[in-house]
Amino acid sequence: MKNIIISLSILIMTISCSNSKKEKADLVIINGKVLTIDKDNPMAQAVAIIGEKIIAVGTTREISGMIDKRSTRVVDAGGRLVIPGFNDAHVHFGPLDPDFIELRYITDPSVITTKVAEQVAKSSPGQVIRGGHWVHELFFDKKWPSKELLDKVSPENPVLLERADGHSVLVNSYVLRKSGITRDTKAPFGGEIQKDPGTGEPTGILKDAAMDLIKIGNPTVKRSREEEKERTWQGYLLAMKEARELGVTSIQNAGSADFEAYERLQKEGLLTSRIDIGAPLTGDTAVLLQYKEKEKKYSKGSNWIRFGYLKAFADGSIGSSTALMFEPYTDNPSTSGLAMWPYEELERMVVTADKMGFQIGIHAIGDKANNWILNAYEKAIEVNGKRDSRHRDEHTQTLKLSDIPRFAQLGIIPSMQPTHCISDKLFYEKRVGYERCKGTYAWRSLLNTGAHLAFGTDYQVEPLNPMEGLYAAVTRKDRLGEEGDGWFPEQKLSMEEAIKYYTLGSAYAQFMDDRKGMIKPGYLADIIILDKDLLAIPEDQIMKTKINYTIVGGKIVYNSGE
Repeated sequence: MKNIIISLSILIMTISCSNSKKEKADLVIINGKVLTIDKDNPMAQAVAIIGEKIIAVGTTREISGMIDKRSTRVVDAGGRLVIPGFNDAHVHFGPLDPDFIELRYITDPSVITTKVAEQVAKSSPGQVIRGGHWVHELFFDKKWPSKELLDKVSPENPVLLERADGHSVLVNSYVLRKSGITRDTKAPFGGEIQKDPGTGEPTGILKDAAMDLIKIGNPTVKRSREEEKERTWQGYLLAMKEARELGVTSIQNAGSADFEAYERLQKEGLLTSRIDIGAPLTGDTAVLLQYKEKEKKYSKGSNWIRFGYLKAFADGSIGSSTALMFEPYTDNPSTSGLAMWPYEELERMVVTADKMGFQIGIHAIGDKANNWILNAYEKAIEVNGKRDSRHRDEHTQTLKLSDIPRFAQLGIIPSMQPTHCISDKLFYEKRVGYERCKGTYAWRSLLNTGAHLAFGTDYQVEPLNPMEGLYAAVTRKDRLGEEGDGWFPEQKLSMEEAIKYYTLGSAYAQFMDDRKGMIKPGYLADIIILDKDLLAIPEDQIMKTKINYTIVGGKIVYNSGE
């Protein structure tokens, strides 16, 4: 009997091996340094793909047996690093505007005047001039900009220039006048109208909820409706191009977006990044029922266009001094920041949406805002019972040390953007002092307590390039480089960890860690090949690393042509 069983086992193995030898791949990658993010098989040399799925991971010799010389496409990685495609867990993604005035990293405020003047010259009267990404702490005088920079070059055009964090906007007098914002206008709850301390007149800076006061009427444009639609479509194509060239194969949109536009991209074979699209958090049951219908259409079972999480804001930002803190700001004791909702309303919305089974993600920057979120999620568990909700804390920037263990205890995901650390470190200690900074961007502390991190960029607040985020996570140094071990270096990560949270960590945050985020048989074939070995190069080379190949669903969607 024993011999019969052994013989049957040998026969089954022979048949299995025979079948595997006959199976030929559509695409294989050979001779690579494959970082799989699979703890059971962390490193490999080669990958085989059929259709959208990875079917084998192993040595080049093993995978070469799956090559059909007539039909298999072979990519020789030549020893280069191969990793899962990047999954941006928090991005504001949409069509790019070719007329947008880019002000990122400028140090001279007069550049604002020059660039606005150039755009006004190309625009008709009444046409809106938009731009942004400025950070006043980078200006040589470190002062907030004012409407005077704009008024002399834009008397007949509304101008709106957002700060990089998206929580403040600089507008000209045209906008203030059309919006009826004067020295007597009171700011709404959760907002601030910055006013000149001498005259009491608005300076042109509107913060958070005060931005909702902007009314510019119906701006005059030269383009017809059809021209505008085509321009928007081209903007989507530009956005997709940027993502694939940076190796971003999945996008989790932080808020609502146009499902139909992404459906058209998919139908035309132009969707080269998978996307989750959420909606605003609400406690209105009727609206939540509408969301349920949308969720059925764009289900979690899909691999391409899916309904994501419900998004809300608890506070503003550190850069705009509107992040909600327990104690006053060190550099401005007159304020402790702004709450976007009364706590009771925030909690009510969370409990209501949680009861209906939605995943929730709430923006929180200040230590009090993060505490509120944790309290609201804990209340939802008390009222509705515990489930695998994977609710999210979007940004998780400043934490009370006592709140750090609560993420793992409650099953809450810190959805964090490493580049915020190296951008905001320029002024964080000035804003809140050294002691409170101990709980700032606390990646290592969160991991040590068992939390699941998810990484992203907060694009367009920060650049979409994941290399900047990886650099930030492993160095905590500014982009120009600096001596020493970095800002609060005890919170740094290894490069392998940083890649993991940009891939598998982000997949976990969207309930897709069972099929995405690793180079593993059965997983979606979203893979990138890089021109430098991130695991071995010096830190000053990380942000110079480029993508050679981007593969999404087994298809090469970008080839640098190296």
